[in-house]
Amino acid sequence: MASAAVAADGAADGKKMILLVSSDGVKFELSEAAASLSKTLGNMIEDDCATNGAIPLANVAADILAMVVEYCNRHAAAAANASGQEELIRKFDAEFVNIDRKKLFGLINAANFLNMPCLLELTCQRTADLIKDMMPEQVREVFGIENDFTPEEEAEVRNENAWAYEM
Repeated sequence: MASAAVAADGAADGKKMILLVSSDGVKFELSEAAASLSKTLGNMIEDDCATNGAIPLANVAADILAMVVEYCNRHAAAAANASGQEELIRKFDAEFVNIDRKKLFGLINAANFLNMPCLLELTCQRTADLIKDMMPEQVREVFGIENDFTPEEEAEVRNENAWAYEM
């Protein structure tokens, strides 16, 4: 284990703590067990990529990192208490992603950067659920996508795929 990335022993339980620093300089402590939910953090700890005893995360802002830390702590605690936690975690996950789109997209980016497949799947599924009943114009608006079809091309696509526009 890389000693520079390990901030200190935790409370009375002796857990090793990892110090993370967000892109805006806010520091967060996370147990090594919780940090292991991120393959990126696990690799950074293993490779001793800490700067002054901390792991800098230039791609993750403090508000999003706080959410990631909360997610990791909950899931690590549930894994440690294996019995009967599934329903509590499902409930937590459902509430956790019931957030505004800006934060949701920030979490997707963080989960991708931190290589956290479970969080990435959760946030992407929430995004899919949000847009599943939307028309293409609405989806473009949500994601800030400019329509590059001419009106004729769009009409042709709608005619070829009329079944998809039936509600």
